[in-house]
Amino acid sequence: MALRERYIKDPNGNGTSLPVEDAIYGNQSFQEMKARLHRAIVTKLDLAKLSALSPERVQAEVARLAEVLLLAENVPLSTLERDRLVNEVHHELFGLGPLEPLLADHTISDILVNSYSSIYIERRGKLEKTTISFKDDEHLRRVIERIVSTVGRRIDEAQPMVDARLPDGSRVNAIIPPLAVDGPVLSIRRFGAEPLKMSALIENGALTKEIALLFEMCVRARLNIIISGGTGAGKTTLLNALSAYIPVDERIVTIEDSAELQMQQPHVVRLETRPPNIEGKGEVTQRDLVRNTLRMRPDRIVIGEVRGSEAIDMLQAMNTGHDGSLTTIHANSTRDSLGRLETMVQMTGMRLSDRAMRQQIASAVNLVIQVARLTDGTRRIVSISEITGMEGETITMQEIFRFERTGVDASGKVIGRFRTTGIRPRFAERLKQYGMQLPAFF
Repeated sequence: MALRERYIKDPNGNGTSLPVEDAIYGNQSFQEMKARLHRAIVTKLDLAKLSALSPERVQAEVARLAEVLLLAENVPLSTLERDRLVNEVHHELFGLGPLEPLLADHTISDILVNSYSSIYIERRGKLEKTTISFKDDEHLRRVIERIVSTVGRRIDEAQPMVDARLPDGSRVNAIIPPLAVDGPVLSIRRFGAEPLKMSALIENGALTKEIALLFEMCVRARLNIIISGGTGAGKTTLLNALSAYIPVDERIVTIEDSAELQMQQPHVVRLETRPPNIEGKGEVTQRDLVRNTLRMRPDRIVIGEVRGSEAIDMLQAMNTGHDGSLTTIHANSTRDSLGRLETMVQMTGMRLSDRAMRQQIASAVNLVIQVARLTDGTRRIVSISEITGMEGETITMQEIFRFERTGVDASGKVIGRFRTTGIRPRFAERLKQYGMQLPAFF
């Protein structure tokens, strides 16, 4: 019996390695054996009844049936190989197949499936190629359909790309042929079952205790805050951490394209957009949800990401008594984020002058936080700016905190420090009204 295996680090962190790819038994590959065992088990099991059992009972039932089938085939497998085969068939039946070991590894932040045989991961800000693979395009396609169907979405030739989420809130994007030339493509942005708290961000060096203290005061004083940054910079993670400062006695309404925010308060209403059906009807956009939210008596409105015409409704909500709103936006700097908001307002087709539009933004938004992923893969808050009003046709803002890069060490890690700019923020008076004093480091 010839055996060929490649390994990845055990996600349980016990220092051992796990086999992840083909093992050849005579002329029969491990993948082929797994596929045949999978088909046989699906034929013999009542999956509807099985899904109602506990995970331990399911594992035992699948293992029992797999043993019977393997004995019938008289396949020479060791105990370790049998356990591995049973586990992988279980993943095929109830999980995401070959991706399950990656999803169990909490050090992985992104899983990027470029094709059935090419899978990359991001760990600590750096990309790594894995030796894991699917059997073929059809195998990958089945896993994608399983993911999107659980959240009531679809993916087919009429709608070949989709956003979805996993049960733990991880963000999923899938795109299939004819748009994806080399076969189905799957991207998973990981979010842990437990959201990162501000203390963890401080420990990771994303910000300091002083900045966290300032953020807590700003959220409790109901300042309207925008978190700006590029893809993968940590905007949603910071938004989750900030939301923990919202008092537990307030009603929070969240609005997202794909629900991934993890509010920690008891009084939360979660809303999610809906794509059009196969006839092109029934679409519900973020703008529709923002308008509806205003009739739901929210204390706080949290928008996962503002990216279109809902920007004008969000600004009007901030200007009409819904203080303390939080959202994120894609932009390269705090100043760019205001330009992006202007562009989004123009997408509505409303005939607003530039000055009127900028006045809406200046009076609605209090604070813009810029986050970035640095060259060494770390994510940090690089700038905090306060919007102070208008001068002529221009929105005025002042930077109150920044991260100053001073170099790179021998291992490529970015060296720098957080410091105040010496400017006393104008929202100090707002903090006083809520019984808080601006921290001494100002």
